[in-house]
Amino acid sequence: MKKITILGSTGSIGTQAIEICDKHGLEIVALAANSNAKMLAEQAKTHNVETVCIYCEEKRAELEALVGSDVKVLTGMDGLKEIASMDGVDIMLNSVVGMVGLVPTLTAIEHGTDNALANKETLVAGGKLVINSAKAKGVKIYPVDSEHSAIFQCLQGNKKEQLKGIILTASGGPFYQKTKKDLENVGVEQALAHPNWSMGRKITIDSATLMNKGLEFIEAIWLFDLKPEQIEIVVQRESVIHSAVEYMDNSVIAQMGVPDMKIPIQYALLYPDRVDCPTKHLSLADYGTLSFGKPDYETFDCLTACIKAISIGGTKPAIVNGANEAAVAAFLDGKIKFLRIGELVTQALENIKEKEITSVQDVLDADKAARDYVRAKIEG
Repeated sequence: MKKITILGSTGSIGTQAIEICDKHGLEIVALAANSNAKMLAEQAKTHNVETVCIYCEEKRAELEALVGSDVKVLTGMDGLKEIASMDGVDIMLNSVVGMVGLVPTLTAIEHGTDNALANKETLVAGGKLVINSAKAKGVKIYPVDSEHSAIFQCLQGNKKEQLKGIILTASGGPFYQKTKKDLENVGVEQALAHPNWSMGRKITIDSATLMNKGLEFIEAIWLFDLKPEQIEIVVQRESVIHSAVEYMDNSVIAQMGVPDMKIPIQYALLYPDRVDCPTKHLSLADYGTLSFGKPDYETFDCLTACIKAISIGGTKPAIVNGANEAAVAAFLDGKIKFLRIGELVTQALENIKEKEITSVQDVLDADKAARDYVRAKIEG
């Protein structure tokens, strides 16, 4: 029986991961959430979890009252780090949103614990540190994003040196084929109306701006040791082909399935086993046709900024990520318009100087500089 810890247990990925653990008898030994004390307490009681962490320290008293004295309650980053360094854990699922996920990932790696990684920012901002540390410690990183899981699956049984490139698919989000003029006055609810996936608010906005695909572009470079020119982004509107791999003989192997995150979550937690999954059967006949297209790099400048950032390297990816997090928060709060997100990300990329990453502090400093820059632009 594998022992699992879950960071971000009350979110979309976390709740589905718990369902997978229940179905296949995986033991959950610790849970962490951002601020939903009530749901976290219910999860802990249902699964007899003895250690929980609520990142929002103001929620500690509420959580302690809900779980009782038999459950150890942790808070903040120190709490996440303590869970990440627990003994006897086979795999830690990191599904928190944002830069908060970087330090726990590095902590788990340092402790020798394998990672199922659903937190994009870990590799986007600190990819060099994470990959080098994982190699040094012999720790496995299993991708949970549907696209990176697809690539990982398509690489099984083949030689890495025979890889020519990858096809990274995108749904195109709710604004596919829209122009900047069309998007001038779109609101939050329109941007949250994703055609295929049910996700958290921040990630759904990232999908609408195509920032999500830019982050995944950067992740893929670190996960699979690729160059930017080896990645082709293709819009696959139905989200049935989750990504594909092209080999030196020009053959292409794709991974397909209904748009349901339970498949990549289960593959990461149970790798290398394939067992029954609580998701729908894929019927290609029911879909009838699958459509493909190219992304619009001019309209969706977040995607362009991400590709430019990883091509420059250093702290540039951390800069665009931090700027985006601050800009998306402002958009969700009604402080800026939708198109302003891409403008602010691009301006941060162009105006904040990069440096080489030698430590976690370099990443955190770049992230703070980007957030401060965006907030100053909005407030000024």
